[in-house]
Amino acid sequence: MHFGMTEEQSMIVDTTRAFVENEIYPHELETERSGRLDLDLVKEIQTKAIEAGLYAANMPEEVGGAGLDTLSWLLYEKELGRANYALHWTGVARPSNILLAGTDAQKEQYLYPCIRGEKWDCLAMTEPGAGSDLRGMTASARKDGEDWVLNGTKHFISHADIADFAIVFMATGEEDTPRGKKKKITAFFVDKGTPGFSVREGYRNVSHRGYSNAVLEFDDCRLPASAILGEVDKGFDVANTWLGATRLQVAATCLGRADRALTHAVEYAAERRQFGQQIGKFQGISFKLADMATELKAANLLTWEAGWKFDQGTVTESDMSMAKLKATEMLAMVADEAIQIHGGMGLMDELPLERIWRDARVERIWEGTSEIQRHIISREMLRPLGG
Repeated sequence: MHFGMTEEQSMIVDTTRAFVENEIYPHELETERSGRLDLDLVKEIQTKAIEAGLYAANMPEEVGGAGLDTLSWLLYEKELGRANYALHWTGVARPSNILLAGTDAQKEQYLYPCIRGEKWDCLAMTEPGAGSDLRGMTASARKDGEDWVLNGTKHFISHADIADFAIVFMATGEEDTPRGKKKKITAFFVDKGTPGFSVREGYRNVSHRGYSNAVLEFDDCRLPASAILGEVDKGFDVANTWLGATRLQVAATCLGRADRALTHAVEYAAERRQFGQQIGKFQGISFKLADMATELKAANLLTWEAGWKFDQGTVTESDMSMAKLKATEMLAMVADEAIQIHGGMGLMDELPLERIWRDARVERIWEGTSEIQRHIISREMLRPLGG
């Protein structure tokens, strides 16, 4: 296996990092302190990202994206991950690739405007009573003539306040399985402003300031059959086909933040002097740096391998879960140790470390908790043995 980057990948990394440092870093502190996203600023960043060819770079070339292979896309995500999440996620948006599953008419209405920066999407699965157990969702859609009527509540829906539409997963029936009844799920496009669909302010979150979450409520929300994404009762097939790499995306953005935190820690350990010498010469600090670097490299390798295997068609659920698990837990450790090395200054918001430390916490929860990832990994190990 070749471990070096291609010339094109090196260019993607350099271009994305320069953009992040020049166009996003200067606005981080304001966003962090206010906890609000300045949409005029977002539009300014968005325009520059489109000009730089970085906007919607996760999308195939034939629909107007950059056509990156998975590994190149993850390298790009790592560089974006260095910055405040709200700014890079909206200003350099990567529309959900589940939009590629739409019909031609749906692509015209939803996919292409997102790629052009005219619309934002959001994905709604989680409910107050159904997080990791999506089969336990109670929000439902029933057929009424040629239409479908949606009822129920979704929460923790990221950036739904600014999204122009939601891709909503609803229970549309049940089926018998050897393990009991199982919900049938269907995905729907729901435009903001549709009667019966409301977006309420969500919860205040310690992580990712400015990147909001919302509560979506459906009260006899009527939709035409043309609003269905994929097939009736096949919502999980659509999700499983198109959303598999989101765990790798989380892993990659964590790598970027960890790398930034480690860089700050190394520089401070070399500059700060106590008792007549650099603090990096003390074993208590030098060993921390060594452990941080080792854990970061291990997470990098797991993530890059999974991305490479994704393009080869050989990736497993376990590969992606291992990458997500390792990267998110590594980030928590690196962020914490970076603050410890800096002492009190590490907790001050003049440095990005306290933000990286706060932001790290949610990564072990969304896109599948650490416990869910461990379940997937162990299940794949035990299944061949009848477990």
